[in-house]
Amino acid sequence: MSTQTAPALSTEELAAYERDGYLLKRGLVPKDWMALIDAETKSLHERMAEHTPENVGVTWDKQVPGRPKRIRQLMNSENVCPGLNRLLHSDLVLDVVEGLFGPNIAHFHSKLLMKAARDGTITPWHQDFGYWKSAFTEPHQINCMLAIDPAETTNGCIQFVPGSHKRGLVEHIKKDTGYGFGIYLPGYFNPRNDAVAVPMEPGDCVFFGSLVIHGSDANHSDHDRRANTFAFNRPQDGHHHGVLRQQRT
Repeated sequence: MSTQTAPALSTEELAAYERDGYLLKRGLVPKDWMALIDAETKSLHERMAEHTPENVGVTWDKQVPGRPKRIRQLMNSENVCPGLNRLLHSDLVLDVVEGLFGPNIAHFHSKLLMKAARDGTITPWHQDFGYWKSAFTEPHQINCMLAIDPAETTNGCIQFVPGSHKRGLVEHIKKDTGYGFGIYLPGYFNPRNDAVAVPMEPGDCVFFGSLVIHGSDANHSDHDRRANTFAFNRPQDGHHHGVLRQQRT
């Protein structure tokens, strides 16, 4: 638990988050910290194929004949990457989360999105609350996505529909694809004129709420696009893996 007073986000940053439903913080995580996270996650495909610990959950991408197995997402990533666990508990991240929704912060989950070169597949348009509405009554949750690799349109950087969080929860389609992301909006990942791609560099973090529509293209490049998403909620909402920060007295 932090004993410091969280610095307020700027008026411009708060206005951007309210307007768009997301906020990009460039260079939030220092380079030496990113080097550690890079090293800890570089061989995860092979490590998890050999042995998956009981305290993590792995969903594999649809395997391409002649290619090795590639992770689509790995749940509870803080259990396989000490650098990510440290970041999850850091003031770097928690100060921003507190600035966006207040001082009572719990850890909902952490997941690595590996999107391997040439093998990483589409994440269809969706709102996270479409997945989480069975666990929560209100869409209070906030995500922090950390870029581990450079992310651009060619390797599947995240895309948002700015302002879509103000429309509330949209009806989603449920279909078991067999490799994750079985809830999505009609059209799957059809091009949208109202979508904005958000390229990122290692150490950049984008914070976004659970109602903003987002997705990402397949990785068509020869470069991985690893990213990690921390999801936070309020302790009183239940369904969490520990309280990270509480109201200071």
